[in-house]
Amino acid sequence: MKAHEFMITQVYKVKEYDTVRTFIEKCIQHRISGMPVINDRNEIVAYLSDGDIMRYIGKHDDVIVDSFFQLNVIKGDEDEYEERTRKLLNLNVMAIAKKKVITVSWDEDIERIAAILGKKQIKKVPVERGRVLVGIISRGDVIRHSFKSLL
Repeated sequence: MKAHEFMITQVYKVKEYDTVRTFIEKCIQHRISGMPVINDRNEIVAYLSDGDIMRYIGKHDDVIVDSFFQLNVIKGDEDEYEERTRKLLNLNVMAIAKKKVITVSWDEDIERIAAILGKKQIKKVPVERGRVLVGIISRGDVIRHSFKSLL
C-alpha cells in the first residue's frame, strides 16, 4: 500500500510567518499535537509540535560549562513560567519549529513509513509530492490500515 492510498489529505498547517498563538489555537481547535509549517508555495519548511512548546515553556536551569582554562555559566530562565508562556504566544513559529523535517513521498510504501515512524520515534510524517505538501500520516493511520483486514 502506498502513502497516497491512506494518507489524510486535510492537513492542518501554519504558514512560516504565523505566530505560535495561531499554532496553539489550531492545535486546541482540531485536537492535534503538531503540524507542518509551510511557505506560500505549500512547501514544507519546518514542523512544529507540542514537544517544541514544552521545551520552550519548561524550566531551564543554569548550566556550568567547565573548559580547561575557564568556567562559564550559561544562565537559565530569568522569567517566571507565566511570563515565558505569554512571550511564546507572540513568537514567530519559525523561532522554535524544527527546520529539519522528515517527510515521505506520496508513493512511499506503508512498511517503509512504519519503519520511519518507529525508528525516528515521531508521531506523524508529512507526505509530499514534488516538494509540495499533499497529506500527513500518523502512527494510528499505519496501524489502522495494517490491521483492519486482520481483525
